Amino acid sequence: MIFDFASQIPESVHQFMFLFSDRGTPLNYRNMNGYSSHTLKWVNAKDEAFWIKLHYKPVDGVKNFKDRHEANAMEAKDPDHATRYLFEHIQGGKEAVWDAFVQVIPFEEGFKYKYNIFDVTKVVPHKDYPLIKYGRLVLNRNPINYFAEVEQSAFSPSHLVPGVEPSFDRMFQARMFSYPDTHRHRLGPNYLQIPINCPLNPVVNQQRDGFMTVNGNGGLAPNFMPNTLKKDALNPISSTTYAAHKHSVSGVVGRFKHDHPNNDFEQPAHFWRNVLKEDERARLVDNFVDAISGARKEVQARQIEVFAKVDKEFARRVADGLKKKSSL
Repeated sequence: MIFDFASQIPESVHQFMFLFSDRGTPLNYRNMNGYSSHTLKWVNAKDEAFWIKLHYKPVDGVKNFKDRHEANAMEAKDPDHATRYLFEHIQGGKEAVWDAFVQVIPFEEGFKYKYNIFDVTKVVPHKDYPLIKYGRLVLNRNPINYFAEVEQSAFSPSHLVPGVEPSFDRMFQARMFSYPDTHRHRLGPNYLQIPINCPLNPVVNQQRDGFMTVNGNGGLAPNFMPNTLKKDALNPISSTTYAAHKHSVSGVVGRFKHDHPNNDFEQPAHFWRNVLKEDERARLVDNFVDAISGARKEVQARQIEVFAKVDKEFARRVADGLKKKSSL
């Protein structure tokens, strides 16, 4: 049961409140926000580093189902509604467009900020680091062959271009490892040679052999580096132009529980009191009551204790809803 987990990981309450609010039932893919969630590192040509968070806001605005009942009815009627809607929208000659924004946090400030920017359960308020628009994300063409271009695609946080690097976010670090590992299991060890996953220009990286190698396997080029053989297109000189940004680290290495030096309930309390409108709060409570009602009594009590640390009224309304539901 998910609340047996959530009630013991109180820092998760902010995300669960997002999920069980109207934001958890978007009307379609075109009218929902997108976020990097994780903090990334941007490095410029001067080797200056900045911590950043990415935000994508739909030009046509955010739209959600009226409530979970409407969302459940659509799921029963057409489980592929969101995909179908986006496909038909683009197929009709229209575009799906998001404005792209970035929050930029100076490198050293990131370590001193009041919230841990490497803790994915925390957000960085826009009033401290405003959104800066840097472009648009536009979808204007559908896949020609769904299997070749979608089913075989292999996205991963570790597939980073020069100038974009990982941060100390431990969940991001885990995903850098686990996603490619999953792709190797799903698509084979040479999944990066599948056309949808490889660059248009050939890449020489001395990696050879393996099941389903389909790119010529490096020809006569050596499979090790450095070497003293002739330098040519198949055996280029190693470049340090795009070396990773360097920084100092210190401390004790070990396996530790994630440190949450700031209050885990400050941001979800703000979400409840200042972001949600009353009708949205009512739907949030109703959604939680419906979901938690199937949990054991001790799990319900533990989760309500978590809600009470967010806001006492929030906890009371969920508790009252559970009592009413159990008496029916």
